[in-house]
Amino acid sequence: MPDPLPTHAGPFALGTFASGAAVFPGLVTGSRVRDLSDLVPSIRALVEDWAELLPRLGDLARSAEGGRHELAALRVLTPIEPGQILQSGANYRKHVVDLVAAEKESVHGATPEEARADAELMMDERARNGVPYIFLGSPRALTGPYDDIVLPALGEQHDWELELALVIGKSGRNIPAEEAMEHVAGYTISNDLTTRDRLYRPDLKAIGTDWFTAKNADTFLPTGPFLVPAAFVGDPGDLRITLRHNGVVRQDESTKDMIFDIPKLIAYASTTTTLRPGDLLLTGSPAGNGAHWGVFLKPGDVVESEITGLGHQRNTVRSGQ
Repeated sequence: MPDPLPTHAGPFALGTFASGAAVFPGLVTGSRVRDLSDLVPSIRALVEDWAELLPRLGDLARSAEGGRHELAALRVLTPIEPGQILQSGANYRKHVVDLVAAEKESVHGATPEEARADAELMMDERARNGVPYIFLGSPRALTGPYDDIVLPALGEQHDWELELALVIGKSGRNIPAEEAMEHVAGYTISNDLTTRDRLYRPDLKAIGTDWFTAKNADTFLPTGPFLVPAAFVGDPGDLRITLRHNGVVRQDESTKDMIFDIPKLIAYASTTTTLRPGDLLLTGSPAGNGAHWGVFLKPGDVVESEITGLGHQRNTVRSGQ
């Protein structure tokens, strides 16, 4: 465990932990963790019975019942094994405006002022009449919040994308936006890494992007440390997202900058797929990726990430070659 220990909003949080070879679901109260194995086999199973078990968790957090571990003595794993991972692209206004404006300058010869004004008008129109952009990720890319990020042998432009992630706690299909928040169990932190120079396929230009290759290398989705129940988080549309690369702040933005808010993301995703308890939905990454700074991940780098009330991550980068 890193120093300082991660903290969480509210009286308790949830996670998956290892003590030696034993892996167990845990109830976190400050610096202590209660083993929940006597209640459920996993956090996924707990979320599948969320409405029934959530009140019980409050009782357990207040009682001395059950064995307790020191959080500092445990290995913190990814908090939940999701059924599916839904990832939102191009969902922060400033981030997308920066990308569109840069293209208008470099490709179309617009002045910086013209390029930015045009890009902002495009995002206004997209927010009014557009729809989210969502794709699938692989659960095999998941890794713990303090585990190493292992760079794949292919590609050089390995980039960070810190995101607020939500965990579905109630099944639904074609969910109305006004009912969407009833389907959220809680929130966690995900860093959705991307190898930029493997994102486009020059051999298949008509097909375009290769999300599988660029985003799903082993360890490319550090997630956790905790699942914090939605009731404790406050307004998820007003949380601070901060990422430091080797101590330098690279991303620092509020979730207010989302183009499509969480209810709209849930409503849109559920028009295609039935959302089930345990599904993970990433909500997009703000401005400040490595591509913006012209800096990419190298062996020995340290990435530190945090979101208000959800704890923090600290990952060291190493080569997989």
